Amino acid sequence: MKRFTTFILCALITTSASWAQSAMTDQQIYEFALEKYSQGMQPRQIAIQLAERGVTTEQMQRVYSKYKDQASQTGGSEISAKTVQRARHSNGEKREDAAADNFPGSSNKMPQGATLEEFTQQLFMPETENGKSGWREIFGHDVFNNKNLTFESSMNLATPQNYTLGPGDVVNIDIWGASQKSFNETISPDGTITISEWGVISLGGLTVDKAKNKIRRELGAHYESSQIDLTLGQTRSITISVMGEVLVPGTYTMSAFATVYNALYMAGGPNEIGTLRNVKIYRKGHLISTVDVYDFLLNGKLSGEVRLEDNDIITVSPYEALVLIEGKVKRPMYYEMKKGETAATIIQYAGGFTGDAYTKAISVKRKTEPQLSVFSIGEFDLSQFKLMDEDVISIGATLNRYQNMVQVKGAVFRPGMYQIGNNITTVKTLVEAAAGLTEGAIAQHAILERLNADRTLKIVSVNISGILNGTVADVPLCNEDVLIIGSNDKRNNNRTVTIHGEVLNPGKYKYADDETIEDLIIRAGGPTEAATYKKIDVARRVVDPEATASPDSITENYTFSFNPDFTIEGSADFTLKPYDQVYVRRNPSYNIQQNVYVDGEVEFEGTYTLTSKKQHLSEVLKMAGGPTKFAYLQGAKLLRRMTEEEKMVAENVLRTAQRNTSTDSIDIKKLMLQPNYPIAFELDKALKNPGTTDDPILRDGDRIIIPRLTSTVTINGEVLFPNSVRYKEGLSAKDYIKLAGGYTSTAKKSKSIIIYMNGMVAKANSHNKPMPGCQIVVPTKKKGHRLSTGEILSIATTTASLGTMAATIANLTK
Repeated sequence: MKRFTTFILCALITTSASWAQSAMTDQQIYEFALEKYSQGMQPRQIAIQLAERGVTTEQMQRVYSKYKDQASQTGGSEISAKTVQRARHSNGEKREDAAADNFPGSSNKMPQGATLEEFTQQLFMPETENGKSGWREIFGHDVFNNKNLTFESSMNLATPQNYTLGPGDVVNIDIWGASQKSFNETISPDGTITISEWGVISLGGLTVDKAKNKIRRELGAHYESSQIDLTLGQTRSITISVMGEVLVPGTYTMSAFATVYNALYMAGGPNEIGTLRNVKIYRKGHLISTVDVYDFLLNGKLSGEVRLEDNDIITVSPYEALVLIEGKVKRPMYYEMKKGETAATIIQYAGGFTGDAYTKAISVKRKTEPQLSVFSIGEFDLSQFKLMDEDVISIGATLNRYQNMVQVKGAVFRPGMYQIGNNITTVKTLVEAAAGLTEGAIAQHAILERLNADRTLKIVSVNISGILNGTVADVPLCNEDVLIIGSNDKRNNNRTVTIHGEVLNPGKYKYADDETIEDLIIRAGGPTEAATYKKIDVARRVVDPEATASPDSITENYTFSFNPDFTIEGSADFTLKPYDQVYVRRNPSYNIQQNVYVDGEVEFEGTYTLTSKKQHLSEVLKMAGGPTKFAYLQGAKLLRRMTEEEKMVAENVLRTAQRNTSTDSIDIKKLMLQPNYPIAFELDKALKNPGTTDDPILRDGDRIIIPRLTSTVTINGEVLFPNSVRYKEGLSAKDYIKLAGGYTSTAKKSKSIIIYMNGMVAKANSHNKPMPGCQIVVPTKKKGHRLSTGEILSIATTTASLGTMAATIANLTK
């Protein structure tokens, strides 16, 4: 949050607009910026909104200064109690990566190597014509903003013998032998240490090696029979100043082992105009070393590296020349160049050319007076052409053309590109190089695509077969010729024959020459046991390549008979042609067993097999031993399994009814299509008149149910108390309705019906008497408006459809 707020406030105060005085307080400005940035708003948008509220540059500077003061007071770490450790640790400052972090609530990342001011400039900078901002990616500038590369010195190296001791260094004095003692002492600002039992010893300004000898001289007389050694413990901190063109110039406290690279990292590295090639280190006013960071990045050499000392000054001056290299190099970007470096040098810095680079002529754009200039450099002049600031080097790609290529496509074994010349100069040699023609090649007519001088296309017809057998002159090839040879393979591979009907595996099969009908039947697994040998049909396409008008006939049909040995009668030489369709018909005398089920009050209930297609119900009941003495013949019912065709008819009728009778007294949505439907008949009449129309003809899946006598009548629908009451002979439907409490106010009395146990339905009036086990249903009156003419016609249409379905079902039962 601290880094985020620093970035926002710095971004806002660097705007140069002249704003009027705002009525907002410093705290309100601070909270406003935080809130808007957490919502994903850009700094420029925040600045504009603050400007509209009258916030001035002075106010923003005041808020930023106040924040910095608070952060400096609360952001420091407390000094812990002194602990003596042999392992050294870094005692310098840690860098806060405020400039390179991802901020909360935003996907924006600060460009590596930019100062806050520069980043603000980028955000506020209008886009160029090509839509890109003015930010430049300079090689090496991202190194000092890489969290995985801190350049921090290793603190646990062996003690350098030429290291000069100074105030703040901790020395470890070990004594072993006759005496065993250890001392850990910090060198005071006066350059001395104090050893108990001995006194003060001055070590400041001595190297480790000289300090070791002095300790041995001083303590040797006191510890005569013992060994004495001195090592460096925790090192002191030194103060280094990093000035010039860096991201965060200032004074930094670091370990005495710190390097120039560590100091540059602490300062955030050079800014956009800072140099990486000429970093200078001054000590006591004298230049002691110059560092070229490129030598480290590109060659792994720490040239000019020195151990820093207290009060050293590192300066980063502006670059001498910044050159952009773009195009076909491995690392296109800006590079900092020294005076006198050439185009060959920057290409080396960029990782060299890519594989498709055109190196014969390299373009250099230069900003000269009074106009721009362009230079073309040959590949042998790269090391002589010296670069200047703002040069732009462009390396193009090789042309997408071939200078020694011919190509063959289509019906050869090895299609592709080939080198023209040497052994391939003509069509014949090209075909031979491609391993010859495939079996399906159309060799009499191939085409050769050739480019004219203006690169328009020209077609040359080629007789490949004539060229190969020597009857036609060979055709010389030109560069970029493409030979295309057609093929019948694809057409032949798509040729099929189809077999339908009574074979084990009907379907499509790949066409084979000279295949007979018998062969195809065997390929299809052979005939099934239901197949007939007396009728096998073949349908053949009518193909006439010379036809000039549409013929009347579209297929030719053939009919054959089999012999028991699978030979065709009368046409032994008949073979199939592509796309023929063969039909193996079903034997009309073949039938599988058809079963019906008899349940209820019969002597032997169970499953029975029909013996003929016209077997009546009475015959099956006779097979089942006939009804028992408890059977209620008037309540017998026949349930029939619905065929797919009947299901479709019923679904269409119900769909029409739902569409046309939304307020009818019968709720059609509650009519569920069941797998079985009842066939209304009277069993007593069927037994009295066997074999007549009163005696239904059965079919596979029929279920005959003969119930036991039920002495109740059920009243449902619009009555006050729907229930079942005991059957009493002679009572009418209205009498039973009275026993159920009578009609409700919404009852449609005239449409009451009686549903008998055998499935028959009758109107509930004086002509139709209730029987044991029946149901009396009283429907509901229609709700809403009176029927319009259109609604009456719709109901009439629905009724006619239902009547048609009933008639269809009745015919199917005959």
